[in-house]
Amino acid sequence: MLLLEGRTVVVSGVGPGLGQQIAVRAARDGANVVLGARTEENLAKVAAEIEAAQAGRGGAARTAWRSTDIADDPACAALAALAVERFGRIDAVVHVAALDTHFGGLADADFASWRRVLDVNLIGTLQLTRACLPALRERGGSVVFIGTQSAVAAPSQVRQAAYAASKGALTSAMYSLARELGPDRIRVNTVLPGWMWGPAVAAYVQWTAGTEGVPEAEVQGRLSERMALPELATDGDVAEAALFLASDRARAITGQSLLVNAGELMR
Repeated sequence: MLLLEGRTVVVSGVGPGLGQQIAVRAARDGANVVLGARTEENLAKVAAEIEAAQAGRGGAARTAWRSTDIADDPACAALAALAVERFGRIDAVVHVAALDTHFGGLADADFASWRRVLDVNLIGTLQLTRACLPALRERGGSVVFIGTQSAVAAPSQVRQAAYAASKGALTSAMYSLARELGPDRIRVNTVLPGWMWGPAVAAYVQWTAGTEGVPEAEVQGRLSERMALPELATDGDVAEAALFLASDRARAITGQSLLVNAGELMR
């Protein structure tokens, strides 16, 4: 039996990178996949990729998608309603949607931007979780937050204090939610990626190499030499961890944070 056979998984923040990897792999593992993101073009592209793979295996299309800004409470409700309307259930919600484009620390802080980051990454994520609660409570299920290693160990290469603070707050909320929702057999966990090879880190490596006039391999090597394993974790590695936590194989795991970072930080 496939890992998520017959389950319905809602994935937010579906675009190039981690959201796409989670959605495609959830479908590979047998799930009905409900996709949410702000950009319809990304949603349609990932849905088409999933449906083509399913057709190649002789299966019926098992995707649905809706343009969703998680900072908009009615939009969250509409995405949850779509999942129930199309597939009759919600078994897991994997939260990838996040605002991660604000850089800087405290001295140069634009607190209006900080509030926007918190509104999306913390409040928006909780809004979508709440919208899915009625369906999750019917059978129990799983909520998986995508956090960040930078919430517990700030990197020296880039400064993203607002992003780290918002994800740290979300991880703290996880403990309360795990206790609150546990009686309904709803598990709540967080995956904490470190440097994660995918479109965003590839762009960082390319930009840094161009700025410094060095080969991209040199910049990538500076990152990977920090790891216990001799390479960076990938978007796919993080996706696999998230889907494990979404599945029944993690049925006794809740209120936990799992670092997926090739051993850069151990605790």
